[in-house]
Amino acid sequence: MRFLTALSVLFILSTCNRAVGPPEPVAQSAAWDPVPGMPPILDPKDIYSAGRPGMLSEKVKQHLSRVYVPNNVTNVIDVIDPETFKIVDSFPVEREPQHVTPSWDLRWLWVGADQGNTLTKIDPVTGKKVATLKIEDPYNLYFTPDGKYAIVVAERLRRLDFREPDSMKLIQQVTVPCKGVDHMDFSADGRYAIATCEFSGEMIKVDTVNRKYLSKITLPNGGMPQDVKLSPDGKVFYIADMQNHGMHVLDGDAFQVTGFIPTGKGCHGLYISRDSKVMYVSNRNEGTVSVFNLATRQVEKKWAIPGGGTPDMGGLSADGKTLWLSGRYSREVYAFNTETGELRARIKVHRGPHGLCVWPQPGRYSVGHTGILR
Repeated sequence: MRFLTALSVLFILSTCNRAVGPPEPVAQSAAWDPVPGMPPILDPKDIYSAGRPGMLSEKVKQHLSRVYVPNNVTNVIDVIDPETFKIVDSFPVEREPQHVTPSWDLRWLWVGADQGNTLTKIDPVTGKKVATLKIEDPYNLYFTPDGKYAIVVAERLRRLDFREPDSMKLIQQVTVPCKGVDHMDFSADGRYAIATCEFSGEMIKVDTVNRKYLSKITLPNGGMPQDVKLSPDGKVFYIADMQNHGMHVLDGDAFQVTGFIPTGKGCHGLYISRDSKVMYVSNRNEGTVSVFNLATRQVEKKWAIPGGGTPDMGGLSADGKTLWLSGRYSREVYAFNTETGELRARIKVHRGPHGLCVWPQPGRYSVGHTGILR
């Protein structure tokens, strides 16, 4: 009887170790209590588990492989072929295009021109713009994880405008009591967002289900908060701070800062690797990228741009092997080899490159910015 039991155990273990393809969605963590309509998380220990190399949605498999660069001084979108590192197209948009954002359903890319008060829709199958909508002050654009709302971040108007995600019809305007609201990310359960207020050194918390402002805190030593990114385990948010040259660690549920990690001068953009092990941090004022180990919460290495540069916003290639960043004040775009940290290319573009979007990317839906996919 004991012999048979041992064989059974060996059979079960060998079966568990077989390669069986992508994991099926599992039950959500009860503590997360995800908002109804949010796609189930594949791995409750990693909200980015649907973004592994090779996990492209069927919706994007016919999309052109391109890097879309909004240049907010010249009001032009440069389109780069990531295979040749060449600009293959350029087209005009309205004044001060800031970010190129994938729609929640991955069908379109949106260009937000805040001074031009427009959102321009790009068809990623052709790489061409197809429509322009009049929208007040779209500095940035996000989508709630359930796909119910688009959130236009109206920075100069101090508002978050909840809109219908396809037509962009206005549903509700939420005034926020801070200056320079610009970047955000969502809790693992999709029930609230944490947003940065660049010009007042504050963070705000917003109820995304009931569409209302909840509260705000002031960062230690003031600061100039920029990008914000939820950790893979959903436990904390990392807040890039250009003034204090590092990242604040914020407990979103308690809404309090619990730590600070230096990264480099002008800490600005945050990007999770495809395996969720590290986060790439652009340090705009010193021309470097810090590689931050998410398990140890330490910077393990730093990449320097030869001759200097101004790395800002961007994203990862679908395979995770290239990190693309705009050179905000350098009229160039950088392509880093994520295995070695070396520059694969630096490409001259029009003046004022900002929130570039690498497309397509793996994942099932977008929560906005330059491509935060889950």
